[in-house]
Amino acid sequence: MKKTDLYDATLFDSIRIEEASVDALWFSRPSHQRREAWELRLMAEAQYALFETFEVDETEEEREEMRREMEARLREYVSAR
Repeated sequence: MKKTDLYDATLFDSIRIEEASVDALWFSRPSHQRREAWELRLMAEAQYALFETFEVDETEEEREEMRREMEARLREYVSAR
């Protein structure tokens, strides 16, 4: 087994899959000034994504509320097409 195979296996251990009405993926990464960036990307021919950054002092409940709002906006976008 190559080193990259081991890396890829551990990378996917942290992925959570959920049933949803829209095919999309969540991505998160560190952002500037100690913020955290989250992106919700539609998995379709037409590229579309929503993006939000969170301050360090925002609670997980505040973050989860914003992520739910992003999911609702994505569903609205898809249903309008």
